[in-house]
Amino acid sequence: MNYNLFEESPLKNVISFDQLIESLEKTAVSDNAYLSVQAKALLQDINKIPELKTGIEDLNLITKNENLLSNLLSNLFPNALSDNEIKAVTIPFHNIIFNFTNRFQRILDDAGGTFDLTIRDFDKDQFFVMSCILVLNAYYKKDFIISKPLFYDIPDKNGITKHYRILYNADFIKISPTEKAIELSPEDIDLLMDNYDDVNVWKEKFPLESWEMKGFGIVTLFDATIESAISELKTNLLRANSEHNEKDRKFESIFRSIFKVPDLRVGLTFYNEEENMFINPPHATTGTNSFILYEKKELPCENAFLDCEINTILKTNKTYAISNVEKFAKTAKNEKFAKHLLKQNIKSCILAPVIKNDKLLGILELVSSNPRSLNSINAINLDLLLPYVVDTLDNYYNDLQNQIEAVIQREYTAIHSSVFWKFKKEAQKFYHTYNPNKDYIFKEIVFKDVYPLYGQIDVKSSSLHRNQTVKDDLKSQLKTLLKIFDKLKENTNLSILEQRKFEMHSYFEDLDLELKTDTEQQIQNYIQNEIHPIIVKSKVDEATEKTIKKYFADIDPKTGSYYKSRKKFDDAMAIINKKMASILDKSQVEAQKIFPHYFERFKSDGVEHNLYIGASISPQEPFDKIYLSNLRLWQLQTLCEMELEHHRCKSILPYELEVTSLILVFSSPISIRFRMDEKRFDVDGTYNARYEVVKKRIDKAHIKGTNERITDQEKITIVYSQRNEEKEYLKYIKFLQFKNILEPTIEQFDVEELQGVSGLKAIRIKVLNTISENPDDQPFQLE
Repeated sequence: MNYNLFEESPLKNVISFDQLIESLEKTAVSDNAYLSVQAKALLQDINKIPELKTGIEDLNLITKNENLLSNLLSNLFPNALSDNEIKAVTIPFHNIIFNFTNRFQRILDDAGGTFDLTIRDFDKDQFFVMSCILVLNAYYKKDFIISKPLFYDIPDKNGITKHYRILYNADFIKISPTEKAIELSPEDIDLLMDNYDDVNVWKEKFPLESWEMKGFGIVTLFDATIESAISELKTNLLRANSEHNEKDRKFESIFRSIFKVPDLRVGLTFYNEEENMFINPPHATTGTNSFILYEKKELPCENAFLDCEINTILKTNKTYAISNVEKFAKTAKNEKFAKHLLKQNIKSCILAPVIKNDKLLGILELVSSNPRSLNSINAINLDLLLPYVVDTLDNYYNDLQNQIEAVIQREYTAIHSSVFWKFKKEAQKFYHTYNPNKDYIFKEIVFKDVYPLYGQIDVKSSSLHRNQTVKDDLKSQLKTLLKIFDKLKENTNLSILEQRKFEMHSYFEDLDLELKTDTEQQIQNYIQNEIHPIIVKSKVDEATEKTIKKYFADIDPKTGSYYKSRKKFDDAMAIINKKMASILDKSQVEAQKIFPHYFERFKSDGVEHNLYIGASISPQEPFDKIYLSNLRLWQLQTLCEMELEHHRCKSILPYELEVTSLILVFSSPISIRFRMDEKRFDVDGTYNARYEVVKKRIDKAHIKGTNERITDQEKITIVYSQRNEEKEYLKYIKFLQFKNILEPTIEQFDVEELQGVSGLKAIRIKVLNTISENPDDQPFQLE
């Protein structure tokens, strides 16, 4: 056994039985003849070993005189209680322990010869400070009470860890200063009181071995396995950030201590009330798996127990114990579920519903590979543990719900970080003033005097391309069907086939005309209702059957139609949108460093973006129009990058598509308001609405006096209304021409009058297909 746990101590320990010997000497001269004779006889042996009184330095002396010490301590260790009490002689906080009671010795024997008694969670700093507190209480007559319990964790012969509470009796100990001791003033003691966690302060006031602790103490242990395990369970369940493998082992160790089952394993099955499903919890989140579901991720509740009689667990909400799974399997109704358990080497188990407020949260599973280890009697132990499991699962579900809502907010209804502060402020106001008896009216979120920037990169003629691919797929489908009908005619004399062929030819010719809104749906309904039934019911030869199988294999299962040309178009559109959005999002990170601003983007047949910048967006930072100019240059250069990226990826697109780019310049500050019903920002006020009108109509506008669109492929069109805006953007264009990003030619023209809007002008400039790789050609910011 290791006696010296820690090297540094303020105490020099001297084991002595002088107080006990002095008491024995008084008994020897007492009037009680019987006790006097016993005491005198014992003193004769004790006097032969003066160290027992003056102080023992060699611990071997204790080992050699075990019987003598046992007799000396007999009044403190009654023989009648030796099999019941867990008791021994010790020096507090040390591993110097001897004169064990029978019960204490059996506990140590079961733990194994190599087992070392170590106080749980007790380090060298705690040891030093606690030793100092002994001095303060004994010598300076202070009353510093530390109620933190101390424990020994000792395994039994089955490997189950049991927990014992430590109590010390120091009645036979005297503490006195040595020549190294420092006399403490009231101020010193006050300093120590305020610095429990600073061991260096304590070491300064208590030099090493500056005090002598002479005598002996008595340690008494109480089996506190259940109470300690419950406390550990609470701590373990709250330790969310610990390693899950470690947490899982600790979790099972706690249950094993309480149930005294060495191979006990713990499982959890979650319950999803909305879908009436049992779910296997993610091991990375909980550290446990479900034995009920085993390798399945989820199952409807009615299938989880394989029609076993314990389905009643869902109706009665009562714990169900199977003490012998092999015996349980002999009942026909339970055979499937029993085999399911045996496959996992489960011979006995307890299944306990976890319920809060009459709502099922899941099922706690305790399993063992030994029959009868778990049963309906020891299942009662769960009454102590379930409340903590209930709270933990409830917290888990709440956290999960919060995470789901956060994902929904991030992916679907995100509040941009630049304006989040204002939403947070309003939410805090709601919590501080909330009254359940009064409806709270949320204040509208408005940002005044902000400057808008709008831009888009749009797929040119996307509607025409989309309609054409729909026509191509329908024609291809009708061609295949006409070929199949020619084969059918060879094997049958049905006159209806000719009529159906005539109708399909008519639809085929209609596809050469402009595609109407309902044309695709009409043809699909016709094929589904009139053509497919004939094909399915017809008797055909082997070659035709192969053709028919290939035809149905080529039909998209989701749409029920041919999806080849349209798929190429959709895939090309998705590639363009993804690449464009990626460039914009990446560039936005840098743009936010110019000045915090609100940003949003949308994917449709291309990518649109809105920016709003102004003092009200970030009131803690001084705003200057130089930041607006910086953002305008950033926007123009970013659209150049997007145009160039599209040019680079055109060769890999499954369907060739061109893009056009547009910037709308608006120099007057506007107000934006968060629309609660639409969960998005929109311009506020009648005057500001003019900006939205222009934004929605401008991309379809023509050059004034022509039928030519203002946008063109591989070109960026900048629409503005004021002379100073023109001058500003011509400077940016000149700079980007110098950087070899834009071509030399600049087009300038008037935009046709839009409904309610006139006087718009535009600049159009082509992006170079290759951009200089000069390291100096980096994104520019105005100083």
